[in-house]
Amino acid sequence: MTILVTGATGRVGRHVVDQLAQRGAAVRVLTRDPAKATFPAGVEVVKGDLLDLDALRAAFDGVSTLFLLNAVTGDEFTQALLTLNVAREAGVKRVVYLSVIHADRYVNVPHFAVKFGAERMLDQMGFSATILRPAYFIDNEYMIKDVVLGHGVYPMPIGPKGLAMVDARDIAEVAAIELIRRSEGPDTLPIETINLVGPDTLTGADVAAIWADVLGRPVVYGGDDPAGFEQNAAGFMPPWMAYEMRLMAERWVSDGMIPEPGDVPRLTQLLGRPLRSYRGFVEEVAEVAG
Repeated sequence: MTILVTGATGRVGRHVVDQLAQRGAAVRVLTRDPAKATFPAGVEVVKGDLLDLDALRAAFDGVSTLFLLNAVTGDEFTQALLTLNVAREAGVKRVVYLSVIHADRYVNVPHFAVKFGAERMLDQMGFSATILRPAYFIDNEYMIKDVVLGHGVYPMPIGPKGLAMVDARDIAEVAAIELIRRSEGPDTLPIETINLVGPDTLTGADVAAIWADVLGRPVVYGGDDPAGFEQNAAGFMPPWMAYEMRLMAERWVSDGMIPEPGDVPRLTQLLGRPLRSYRGFVEEVAEVAG
């Protein structure tokens, strides 16, 4: 039976598709613009999005399992609600949902609250689901690497408590493993929640020190300034989203993104290898930068 992947062209989704294809799964993707998407041979493509009900219904035809990833948008919750309702109408009971770590605690941050709402919906509607809760994406750092390399400042206000940053490739591999487990198992498997974290929980000062060590020159932490983060973000995203990013940064500073005991060993066992590290990412960036 076919696995439907939403968000298939994003940082996580494209890796999920690759991982599923490598494992021989039948994969279908739903994407707004198939002409701009490049997928492995054999992947079926349906044009549309999560608000296009005709396309959504067509995408679910013959599907056994759903990977639900919807981006941070003003109508994110509507997208999730519609997709899960259409999935249930189509008889799809197996879902792997990409939520976020501490979705039940960062209740004032809109996209965290949305994802916690979708988690509750999965439970109340009787889905057989794996809920994946990733921490901060290491891959976010591509947005600020030029600031670090060019100015010697690490600008993200990630705070003093620490974030267990996780690589998108690790997220995707766990998602693929769970999608295949769900698709091959009975649709009565209980809901399971998995925190997706990296091997290290790093503060702002820790991250700046890693950059300095790898680059061999001083790098300083820009400090805990969520308001400044909002100002900078408003230069390249809508004001509502920049404010939401500020709210999230305030929770980084006050709470951090801290793994539960056993999260790292559980993921290491599931993947059969060590988790990708933040230092490894910085070394890759430094090598490319020369």
